[in-house]
Parts: sequence; C-alpha cells; structure tokens
Amino acid sequence: MAVLRAKEVPKMDVKSRADKLKDLRMELAKSKVTAQKSSGKTKEIKKAIARILTFNASEKSGILKKK
Repeated sequence: MAVLRAKEVPKMDVKSRADKLKDLRMELAKSKVTAQKSSGKTKEIKKAIARILTFNASEKSGILKKK
C-alpha cells in the first residue's frame, strides 16, 4: 500500500490526498511498533508521506500547477 509514485500525486484530488496521508501515517505508526529497526517498509512509507506533503506545500504556494 505504501508505494506511491510521484506521478500519481498530482492526479489525486485534495480529499483523496488527505485520506491517503492519514492512512499512511497510521500505517507508519503500526510499522514502528512491529519493526525492531528502520526497515524498508518504514522508509517507503516515509517517502510517500513526504511526496504528498511536498506536493501540498508547493501547490499551496503556487510553485507547481496541477495538470
């Protein structure tokens, strides 16, 4: 579920990005509890969260335009 490509984020609407962000944060919390150290899954979840947050910030400031 954590695999989220950079090309997929601009195609999502605001509500679906917010829902996805919420789901990823819950998944990250669950994986931190079960993992002993930082695993590949944890890294991928963090990257997906960062992609969404970066896109939201750049869209808000007007740097990127939605295609």
